[in-house]
Amino acid sequence: MRQSETVIQSVRSYDARYPLPPGAGSDAVHSEPEYCLAVTRLNTNRTLGGTGLVLTLGEGNRIICEIIELLAPALVGKEIESLMAGFGAFSSSLADHPQLRWLGPHKGAIHLALASITNACFDLWAKARGVPLWRLLLDLTPERVVGLLDLSYLEDVLTPAHALALLEKPMATRAEREHVLKSGYPGYDTSVGWFGYDDEKVRDNARRALEEGFRAFKLKVGSRDAERDIRRAHMLRELVGEQCLVMLDANQQWTLPRALEMCHALRDVSPYWVEEPTHPDDISAHRKLAQAISPMRVALGEHVPNRVMFKNFIEAGAVHFVQVDCTRVAGVSEFLAVTLLAQEFELPVVPHVGDMGQIHQHLVLFNHIALAQPVIFLEYIPHLRRYFVNPAHVEGGFYKTPEIPGLSSDLVELMRRSETA
Repeated sequence: MRQSETVIQSVRSYDARYPLPPGAGSDAVHSEPEYCLAVTRLNTNRTLGGTGLVLTLGEGNRIICEIIELLAPALVGKEIESLMAGFGAFSSSLADHPQLRWLGPHKGAIHLALASITNACFDLWAKARGVPLWRLLLDLTPERVVGLLDLSYLEDVLTPAHALALLEKPMATRAEREHVLKSGYPGYDTSVGWFGYDDEKVRDNARRALEEGFRAFKLKVGSRDAERDIRRAHMLRELVGEQCLVMLDANQQWTLPRALEMCHALRDVSPYWVEEPTHPDDISAHRKLAQAISPMRVALGEHVPNRVMFKNFIEAGAVHFVQVDCTRVAGVSEFLAVTLLAQEFELPVVPHVGDMGQIHQHLVLFNHIALAQPVIFLEYIPHLRRYFVNPAHVEGGFYKTPEIPGLSSDLVELMRRSETA
C-alpha cells in the first residue's frame, strides 16, 4: 500500500436527531417533524474520514442506520481512488444486494441507506484530493463522470455514450459560466411559510427574508380548509410584491380533482410553480394536471425515489422543475444521472434539500458550469446550521461558494466523538 492511499478500514452509522422550534419544518402531513440524519462515517488508515447523510423525520431514522450497517462490509478494505474509478458498477451492486433488494427495489429505506453510504464515499474522495466536491466533479473528465453513474434502465433514453455527449458539449463554454463561483448561487427561502406557522409568523419571516436579500419564497399549502391556503397565498404575494417569486407546496395532499380546483383558485397569485400537488406515484394525475393548469408549472422530486421514476415523470410531460435530492435518490451519483436525464429533455434541476443545502450547494455549481443548466435558485432551510462543522453560508440571498474539502456534511457532534475516541 502506497503511503498516500486512503483505505476504508471501518464503517459506522449514527442516528443524529435534532428537535425543531414549534411549527418549523411542518407541512400539511408532517405536523410535528424532528429533523433526523442517518449518517454514515467512513474511517480510514489516515486522519481523513468520510461523512454521508440522509434526512428522515423521526423514528424511521434508526431503521436506515441498521441497513447502513448491513451494507457496510462491502466497503471495508476499499481504497477510495480505486473504489470511485468504478463507482457506477459498485453502486449498482449495492442497490441489487441479493437479499436486501427485496425490500425496495431502489426505493425506501434500502435506497436511503445507499444514499448515505454513497455520499460518504464522495465526501472521503474529495477530502483525499483536498478539494470541495464541486471542484472535484469539475476536474473529472466526462468519461470519469459517466463512470460514476448507474444508467441501467435508462438506456432507452440515456445511454452512456449519450451521457458522455451531454457532458462534452458544454465544455468549450465553461469559462463563461464560472463567474457564479464569485457571485454566488441564489437561494430561495422555504422557512418563511411552514404550515404550522400562523399568519403573523409568516408575515414576520417574509419581511426578514426580504431584508436579508431573498427574492423567492415558498409557502406550504394543502390544508383541508381551502380558504386558509388561498388567504395565506394572497397575503404572501401582497407582502413580497410582484417582483418576487412565490412557490406553493401542497406536499402531496390534494387529489387530482382538488388540485385542479385549488390551482384554478390560486392562479392569480402567479405561483412560479406548484410543488407536489398530488400522490407522488401518480404519474397520470400529474400529467393531466400539468396539461390542465398550463402555463402554471409543476415541480416534484422530494418523494421520487430513483432515476427510473424520474424518467417516467419526465417522458410523460408531468413535471417542469426536477427537484431531485441526493439524500432521497441513491446519493450524489444517482443525482448526477437524473441531472443528465433532465438535461436530455431540457428541463431545469432545482434540488430539494434534505441535506439543508450542504451538499446541493456543490451540485448546482457543477450542474451550471459543466452542463449549462440555468441558474434559478437553491432551496435554503437554516434550521440545522449550528450542527454542521462548515454550514452553508448564505449572504444577501446567495449561497457563497464552499472552499473546504469534501461535501460540507461533517457534523459537530461526530467530529467531537472522533477527537475523543
